[in-house]
Amino acid sequence: MEAVKQGSATVGVKNKTHAILVALKRASSELSAHQKKIIPIDDHVGITIAGLTADARMLSRFMRTECLNNRYSHKASLPINRIVAVLGNKMQVCTQRYDRRPYGVGLLVAGYDDMGPHIYQTCPSANYFDCKAMAIGARSQSARTYLEKRINEFQSCSLEDLIKHGLLALRDTLPNEVELTTKNCSVAVVGRNTNFVIYDDEAVAPYLASIEGVLRTHGPQADEAKADVGMDAGRLPTEPEPEPDVAGEDRMQLD
Repeated sequence: MEAVKQGSATVGVKNKTHAILVALKRASSELSAHQKKIIPIDDHVGITIAGLTADARMLSRFMRTECLNNRYSHKASLPINRIVAVLGNKMQVCTQRYDRRPYGVGLLVAGYDDMGPHIYQTCPSANYFDCKAMAIGARSQSARTYLEKRINEFQSCSLEDLIKHGLLALRDTLPNEVELTTKNCSVAVVGRNTNFVIYDDEAVAPYLASIEGVLRTHGPQADEAKADVGMDAGRLPTEPEPEPDVAGEDRMQLD
């Protein structure tokens, strides 16, 4: 569980027709590229990870094999709940045997089948949960708080608004001096008549532009906004507005 808590944050949200994943990519050093966090599994399903990347590669390869076997045998895509159930059984074996360690990675599984869109969370303990929205990884509590406050809006919102909510939730997990960019952020979408597709680098720019003017729900920007509201509420109507110090402003610009 500690490996999941130390991994970079990722968010999953769904509405009536689509499920999205938003992930924060992390670079191990200034000399290395940002590591990819979203992994495609099949045309109708993909995952995002928080934790040990090597373990995630093993589990993603297993999930791909299960999907391919089902397509070969039944000529149909594997339902999302069956994928997650088989994955949970595989992860549970490692918690029982003395010669194995649990997989040190948490997954968010996003997919679409005949039952509609799905967001599943899996844990290293082999527990899995069907979620309306979820965030895992470092500082993910801030993202979960954002999602909990707006959970009733997701079902009826459009795909663009859904991605916007996911990016705003992910942004709340960042330190105050860090912003989302095209380098450290990825978005994936799957849904009705939409195969699983990943947006990286410049493809994310239009979605990031839609949240530029939105204040954070925590941090200095939120504190300043609350302070301004409190000052406006406490100010008497008869209190004269202070006159600006024009000379002082001129001095500051000259300096």
